[in-house]
Amino acid sequence: MISFVRGRVAAVSPEAVVVEVGGFGVQLLATPATIAKARVGEVVRLATSLVVREDSLTLYGFADDDERVVFELLQTASGVGPRLALAMLGVHSPEALRAAVAKEDVAALALVPGIGRKTAQKIILELKDRLTAPSAADGGGVGAGWREVVHAGLLNLGYTARQADEATSALAAEIAEAGAADTADLLRRALAFLRRP
Repeated sequence: MISFVRGRVAAVSPEAVVVEVGGFGVQLLATPATIAKARVGEVVRLATSLVVREDSLTLYGFADDDERVVFELLQTASGVGPRLALAMLGVHSPEALRAAVAKEDVAALALVPGIGRKTAQKIILELKDRLTAPSAADGGGVGAGWREVVHAGLLNLGYTARQADEATSALAAEIAEAGAADTADLLRRALAFLRRP
């Protein structure tokens, strides 16, 4: 997995940023806000997500890791592909998406082109427990939003959304009792949980 790209901006278009990395121009599809911050000739660091399809490898770029995590979580909802997830982040910030899902704000999600009321309701239903606002219940010292990071990490390793849900729920109980050092430790513990017979 390519976690981030750092290099000089070679070109900017309405849909993408081209970053020069080691003599190569790497095209990253991005949100309008991310593209607006990129200036040709300046050095940028963008968090990335690689989407592999039968006929293509597409790299998506984000202003920060939180945007990437939300992008990957959005795609776990049925009917939400990378283009629609990117459109959602183009209309709403990660915090606004969390709030819309938490408050079951169908109208806010329906502002995104390609999302109607039924699709918005389905997204809310499927993501309500996963796309949560960071809170004290997320482990305080562990770091805000650890559930999303661990969940996305498990999905990237090939586990199903259901397995990732089970592992993060089990971790939440462990954190309440004993706490944890950091997100990497939580991911290791989630993997150990999933390997149990």
